[in-house]
Amino acid sequence: MGTHNYNFTEQFEFTGKPKMLSIIGIVIGLAAIGYGLSDHELHERTFANLLLMAYYFAFVCMSGAFFLALQYVAQAGWSASILRVPQAMARTLPLAAVVLVLVIGAGLYTHNLYHHWNAPGLTDPSSEHYDKLIAGKSDFLNIPFFMAREIVFLAIYSFFAVMFAKNSVNEDLEGGLNYYNKNFKSAVVFLALYGFTTPIFAFDTIMSIEAHWFSTMFGWYNFASMWVSCLAIIAVILILLKKSGYMPWVNNSHLHNLGQFIFGFSIFWTYTWFCQFLLIYYANMPEETVYFYKRLEYYKFWFYLNLLLNFLVPVFLLMDRDNKRSENVLLTVSILIICGHWVDLYQMIMPGSVESHNGFGFIEVGIAAGFIGLFTFAVLSALSKQPLVAKNHPFLEESLNHHL
Repeated sequence: MGTHNYNFTEQFEFTGKPKMLSIIGIVIGLAAIGYGLSDHELHERTFANLLLMAYYFAFVCMSGAFFLALQYVAQAGWSASILRVPQAMARTLPLAAVVLVLVIGAGLYTHNLYHHWNAPGLTDPSSEHYDKLIAGKSDFLNIPFFMAREIVFLAIYSFFAVMFAKNSVNEDLEGGLNYYNKNFKSAVVFLALYGFTTPIFAFDTIMSIEAHWFSTMFGWYNFASMWVSCLAIIAVILILLKKSGYMPWVNNSHLHNLGQFIFGFSIFWTYTWFCQFLLIYYANMPEETVYFYKRLEYYKFWFYLNLLLNFLVPVFLLMDRDNKRSENVLLTVSILIICGHWVDLYQMIMPGSVESHNGFGFIEVGIAAGFIGLFTFAVLSALSKQPLVAKNHPFLEESLNHHL
């Protein structure tokens, strides 16, 4: 490391325009929430958008922890110099978890979310609203067990996320391999737990919005969306930091690796989406086709925009090697993919929450702006608290000399 002229003690300064814009975004978000809650007819739409953005906020932070665990278990060297960015996202996960739990709890309490299984009388045989199918699922889909699963899963993810970041800081202070080895062992446990629980987490949080329908592909479809969104956000933050004069050690080869991951897992996302769609289309069973019928009948624009942004854009723009190495191209594609997975979540959540009474206006844009502001404020605040490189990471030298 002595051959490099990099300042490994440099810290990001979260001031000026980024801080101001994030606060403005939060204020716009609060105004949109207030507007939505001021009109009773807009309550369900407001809560659906809150769930969309709270889930998005949580799952990209969860994937930040997954990124860290993957690098430790794989003993990857290329990423050692960029780990502070996913660490900042991982440190933000406890906040994201609290926000998501509060949104879900409020939605359940007010009956503005999950009304397919949470409406009164659905499990009471003497009620005119009795639903035999929902009653059969009531041992799993009941509020105490549902909320317990949400809280336990998010608490586990948050515990490991904070641990990974904390051990990295201690590694900076004390050196040696002790904290790296701790993170390696913790990452093995985390990945096993994460792999088994994230499908259930997706089943609960998103798929149970339409509790009469189910898909065994849904968990992996959500995982692919989480992972690609996280990679795109990491790429955006890195490129913007580099354009602002920070992290000069990040080179085109690091961007190339991120571009390869974004390209590859966009294909994987398409594979899981198409497998789910094709099996349901081919079987043509009414209890399954109703899911896509609603999306093609009432959300046709969003349905096709989803495929355009999340499949065609990365395939055509990131297939070329030079594009993966271009800051401007990768930045543009990453932003489009981040927007694309908002669209993906929109068409997952809205048909079951508001049915055909959907809309797109100040509520959607404002709540999205609010959560973007909150995410930006929280992540950049966390990023500003430590130097921008883990200076005692055992593979740092490999990362600094990374060239493809």
